Amino acid sequence: MKNKIILLIIISLILLCFYKVDLHLSEIFTVEAFNLTKRFLEEFFPPNIEMEFLIIVLKASLETFSMSVVGTVLAIMMGLLLAFIGTSSRNGRPLILHNIAKLLLNILRSIPDLVWASLLIISAGLGPFAGTLALAFHTTGVLGRLFSEALENLPRDNSEVLSYHGVGFIKRLFYVELFQLLPQIISYSLYRWENNIRAAAVLGVVGAGGLGQLLSFNLGLFFMDKASTIIFMMIFLVCFVDFTSSLIRRELL
Repeated sequence: MKNKIILLIIISLILLCFYKVDLHLSEIFTVEAFNLTKRFLEEFFPPNIEMEFLIIVLKASLETFSMSVVGTVLAIMMGLLLAFIGTSSRNGRPLILHNIAKLLLNILRSIPDLVWASLLIISAGLGPFAGTLALAFHTTGVLGRLFSEALENLPRDNSEVLSYHGVGFIKRLFYVELFQLLPQIISYSLYRWENNIRAAAVLGVVGAGGLGQLLSFNLGLFFMDKASTIIFMMIFLVCFVDFTSSLIRRELL
């Protein structure tokens, strides 16, 4: 009986969500909608392949790629630091440090990277710097939480034996815990890099540089052929990062 009530509540919530978003599916499958979509898509072709514009797109692509890499690397370092501070049950640190680290991780990951970018643009200005920091802050919260949970679940036997024989915390950290955690660090970091390259391509919409900013500018002026070129470059960039990430996983894990 209890399970049926829970299932009924879940179904009711799902139906309520569909009601609140006010979907007009019938309006999508009309001749008028089809013609409007067809005309809209036709404006995207052929893509603009002028050499001058392609160079601009290439520079913006490099900017987007750099934002994703730097943002992810900074997040790995900050995430690991907060994860080790937050695992007080393993390293004997005061409980207050554990709580502060956990709270900070929750705050960082609860604010979406797009909101971070909007806030940071006010202080850091337009451009890739704000976008990189936005990716780093949000990803720090996500990776820090994942690293912290992985660290808590590590077997303590080897670390406790070394501690019993007088081996210091720093040595145990680098030679035992980090070594055991390394496969998960690589796996989680690559996954977030794949997410960050997508996010970096979008952050430019709020002025955080890269392909997103270039796309927003050209769409605003209705240069659909140029927007098409930028979108294709975004797709290529995402596919390239996904392929590179899979290759690294296959070689290292």
